[in-house]
Amino acid sequence: MSEAKSQTARYLALHSDHVVARSFWIATFALLTALGAQVEIPLKPVPYTLQTLFVLLAGALLGARQGFLSMSLYLFLGILGFPVFASGGFGIAKLLGPTGGYLLSFPLAALTVGFIVEGRKHIVWLIMAMIAGLLVVFACGTIQLAAVTGLPLHEAFVGGFLIFSWWDLLKLGAAVAIYRQLREKASSP
Repeated sequence: MSEAKSQTARYLALHSDHVVARSFWIATFALLTALGAQVEIPLKPVPYTLQTLFVLLAGALLGARQGFLSMSLYLFLGILGFPVFASGGFGIAKLLGPTGGYLLSFPLAALTVGFIVEGRKHIVWLIMAMIAGLLVVFACGTIQLAAVTGLPLHEAFVGGFLIFSWWDLLKLGAAVAIYRQLREKASSP
């Protein structure tokens, strides 16, 4: 590999301290979350998407601070009018609507995952961190869903939390596998 390619690879490494690499990965995970929103199985009032897969990975791979910044960037892009939310949605109205609590929780969920994972190597911590991140998403989402739609909390819990448990367990398993593969690759010479 040439010296220039080697230096570029170092600058863009996932765990590089270089500001270019950090900025690149923050933006990349924001864009991956936007793409995950477009992989959608329509369901009312909340669709199935792949967004939380990337929220979990952003927190675990980028750490608490950068994961938080990445998901904040994702929300900011949506507020600016980029169609980054499910069904090509965008704008402040989307954040104030029935699914807004889920979206608004993404920075906090990534922060939670990153905070729990930082400095811990065992897979149990990774799984616990990702479960905690999902609980943040579903608690915030369910509360806003109930508040905006007027659904009783138990109905919002069933329609905005329980219905997604199987789907999010699949995404959690995928996130753990992806994380472990990327960490293994990053630690090998």
